[in-house]
Amino acid sequence: MKREDGSRRVMEGVNAAHDGMVPAPRKKFRKPAKKAMDIGEIAEGVIEGSRLHLGKAITLLESSNPEDKREGQQLLNRLLPHTGKCLRIGITGVPGAGKSTFIETFGEMLTGLGLRVAVLAIDPSSSLTGGSILGDKTRMERLAKNPKAFIRPSPTAGTLGGVHKKTRETMLLCEAAGYDVILVETVGVGQSETLVRGMVDLFMLLVLTGAGDELQGMKKGILELADAIIVHKADSDNLPLAEKTVREYKGIVRFLQPATENWKTRCLAVSSIEETGIREVWDMAQEFEAAGKTNGVFNNRRQSQTKDWFRSMITDELHSRFFDDPRKRQLVKTLEQQILTGQLTVAQAISQLFE
Repeated sequence: MKREDGSRRVMEGVNAAHDGMVPAPRKKFRKPAKKAMDIGEIAEGVIEGSRLHLGKAITLLESSNPEDKREGQQLLNRLLPHTGKCLRIGITGVPGAGKSTFIETFGEMLTGLGLRVAVLAIDPSSSLTGGSILGDKTRMERLAKNPKAFIRPSPTAGTLGGVHKKTRETMLLCEAAGYDVILVETVGVGQSETLVRGMVDLFMLLVLTGAGDELQGMKKGILELADAIIVHKADSDNLPLAEKTVREYKGIVRFLQPATENWKTRCLAVSSIEETGIREVWDMAQEFEAAGKTNGVFNNRRQSQTKDWFRSMITDELHSRFFDDPRKRQLVKTLEQQILTGQLTVAQAISQLFE
């Protein structure tokens, strides 16, 4: 009987489906939507040192959504009183110099001293797809798992010089979160060095052994930006050559304009694998900070950097507002065609564009 009743129910269901009388589907259980955190909650979490809240704050600042931009600036304004108490170090180097390896070893040493370290790694974005590698957490696996460290890859997203336009604001957020040292890693030797130099206190250049050969592909201006030159991979059989390279760079920097007033550029041999010279780099950084604060150069540089940031933001905002206007965008295309066909000179087109 039970089997017959079951079969009858199945057949009734089939017949009902054929007759267009399909039973109402069961309601799916939906989890209640999570309540979005407000600005006050995020700010409080950042100040308490929460990496989760810090990540949310950075994401908010990097957003291109107008509402997010407004809230991001409100958040930053709340956190400003908690900023300015860390040492900002920029790190660059030729391809293959081992920047990520050095940063991980250096960061691990600093956290071992009880310091909190934030790493802002500028990642190259594809000019075609806009995609970014964002592989720094993979390359710095040990440091990424360190509770006293925070690694944030930032795609360049087409920003001039390979530096994300929100890197400065991200640094302020990390300072508000209580990080003692902020390490800003650049893509490599190129335009980004000047921009990073303009947002950090101490700027370090990582090089390999063989200064003579390496200088052939390195601009003199980059050496003039460096407060310290780190000859990396000074280990094993390579150590004698590394020490020779240090001597060569010491001879070179004597003829260059110092990167920082009242500071002589230091040249050090370092091995991240054998962890030699790492502590000396930190001792040098502390000496740099102490000397700069004593003679006033440290604070003067930060004030100058803030003014430069303000002026660069004016340029960015003018550019953004100009090209956000659909009429201007269309007029640019029209004038481009007139220039290419010889109807207008470039100067005449510019004049029409701004009339």
